[in-house]
Amino acid sequence: MKQVNKIAHLVVLLYFALSLVIFLSFDSIKGLMGIEDLSSSLVINILLVGLILFLISWATSTSISKGLTRDLEKKDIEKNELKAKLYDLEQGIKLKNMENRLRQKEEEKESSVIRPRQNFK
Repeated sequence: MKQVNKIAHLVVLLYFALSLVIFLSFDSIKGLMGIEDLSSSLVINILLVGLILFLISWATSTSISKGLTRDLEKKDIEKNELKAKLYDLEQGIKLKNMENRLRQKEEEKESSVIRPRQNFK
């Protein structure tokens, strides 16, 4: 789709560049084209074709942009889910450490009421 977008932009650029050259040098090339006079209906038809080409180009770029936005939203949701899992894992480890400390303190209290004497030097 990106290639179609690039090609559509290029076609619009070339079409309007060619029409600009034709309009600016119409007096010198009108015999080659077989048109004697530049009528308003001819100019309107040329501009309508250019408008249609521009709308096609705009539609392709908009669809690409929406697709990228959808992909970005999916990646953002996935990133947030991974952050939540990581947070849960970290909290689980902290809770286990706290439980182990509480058990150790309870075991120390239950093992002896009088703590052994410590020699300080």
